[in-house]
Amino acid sequence: MMSYVQRVMNNLQDRYAYEPVFLQAVQEVLQSLQAVLDRNPQYERNKILERIVEPERTISFRVQWVDDSGQVQVNKGFRVQYNSAIGPYKGGLRFHPSVNQGILKFLGFEQIFKNSLTGLAIGGGKGGADFDPKGKSDMEIMRFCQAFMNELFHHIGATIDVPAGDIGVGGREVGYLYGQYKRITRSYEGVLTGKNLLFGGSLARTEATGYGAVYFAQSMLDARGKSLEDRTCVVSGAGNVAIYCCEKLYQVGAKPVTVSDSRGMIHDAEGIKVDVLKQVKEVERESLSRYAELVPSAVYTPVSSYPEGRNAVWSVPCFAAFPCATQNELNLEDAKTLLANGCHCVAEGANMPSTLDAMHAFLDAGICYGPAKAANAGGVATSQLEMAQNASMQSWTFEAVDNKLRQIMNNIYINAAETAAEYGAPGNLVVGANIAGFRKVANAMIAQGV
Repeated sequence: MMSYVQRVMNNLQDRYAYEPVFLQAVQEVLQSLQAVLDRNPQYERNKILERIVEPERTISFRVQWVDDSGQVQVNKGFRVQYNSAIGPYKGGLRFHPSVNQGILKFLGFEQIFKNSLTGLAIGGGKGGADFDPKGKSDMEIMRFCQAFMNELFHHIGATIDVPAGDIGVGGREVGYLYGQYKRITRSYEGVLTGKNLLFGGSLARTEATGYGAVYFAQSMLDARGKSLEDRTCVVSGAGNVAIYCCEKLYQVGAKPVTVSDSRGMIHDAEGIKVDVLKQVKEVERESLSRYAELVPSAVYTPVSSYPEGRNAVWSVPCFAAFPCATQNELNLEDAKTLLANGCHCVAEGANMPSTLDAMHAFLDAGICYGPAKAANAGGVATSQLEMAQNASMQSWTFEAVDNKLRQIMNNIYINAAETAAEYGAPGNLVVGANIAGFRKVANAMIAQGV
C-alpha cells in the first residue's frame, strides 16, 4: 500500500508541477519523516502533512512606482504566510527578477522548520517581489520600497508577521520599508528586523547568518574531534551571508579563499580580504572583478568560463565548504569534486543550496553535512532576538547577542544530532533537523485544533 508520504507527494506533484523548487523542498523534508510518522499515527489521522504543506495564506499584489525618468513601472509583490502554529510569521523579503510564488513557497516552507529549530516563538513565512535592485538609483529603490510597503502593511504587524531582508533586501531597503510602515501606521514597533541601529536594530544581526553557519560547522566538527583552525575553506556568494562567514572563519583560525557573485568568482590563495570585499560589495556595489583590480593575489573567473552546469567555486580544494549564494548552486558533480578534493565539512549558509543528489552524496560519504534549515538559522534566530529587544525597548551588547547566537546554533546541532540518533539515523542531520523541526510544529497544530 502506498505510504502516507508518497500519497501527499503525488497529490502535490499533480497540483504544483509548475513549481519544481517548491516540490524539491517538500520532498527533502517529507522523505525524512517516515520514521516519526510510523511512531505517531495521530499525524496522519489529523492530516498534518496535507495541512503543513499548504500555506495558511498567500497574498499577491501589484506594485506600481515611478522611475527616475518619470516612467511608471509595475512589479508583482508577494507575501506567503505559511504557518503560525508556534509564533508570528517570520521570514525575509527577496527582491530579484526570479521571484515568483513557487520560489517563495519553497523559502516559506523551509522557514517553518528552520524557525522551529531555533527554539524561539516564530512561525514561517516569506515574501518579496520580481523587482531587480541592480542598476537602480537610491531614489528608485526608495520609491519601490515605499510602493511595496503601501500594500504589504495591511498584512503585517509585530505579533502577526515580521519580515526581514533576503537577497536584494539589505539594510538600505529595510530602512525605506520601515520608514514607510511607520508613516502609514504611525506605529513605532518591531515590525521589520534587520533595521538600522538608530531605530531598533540589533547589534550582530548583520553578521548573524554568516557567523551562525561557522558556529554550526564548529559544532559538527567538535563532535568528531576536528577543528576549522588552520584549514582552507571555500565560500560562495558575496552578499551579507558570505561576507560575514568569511569574517568569522578568520576569527576561528581558518582561511576562506573564494567568494562569488552572479558574474564570476574570486580565488585568492592568500585568503579573501574581507575589508576589500565589504568595500566592493557594500559601498561600491560593484562586480567581483573590481576586487581583482584591488587585490593583486586574486584571480577572477567569469561565469562564462565555468564548466557547463558547474560552479567553479567547488573545484577549489578545501577542508570545508560554505554555500552562501542561492538555491541549487551545488549539484551532484560539484559534490563529487568537493569530496574527491578532500572536503570534510559542508555547512549551508544559503537556502537549499545543494540539490537532492548532492545532499545524498554528502550523506553517503559520511562527512559533516549541515543542511540549510539548521546551519543558516542564525539570521532568523537573531531577528527574533531583535524582536525581543524591540518589545522591551532595550538594546543588548554585541557580545551578548553573539553569545546567544553561538548557544542557539550549538543547541540546534545537539537537537538535530540527538533526534537523528533517536530515529535510527546517527550523524544524519537532515533527518534529525527535519524531524525535530516538524514535531514541534505538528504537535502545536494538533493542540490548537482544526
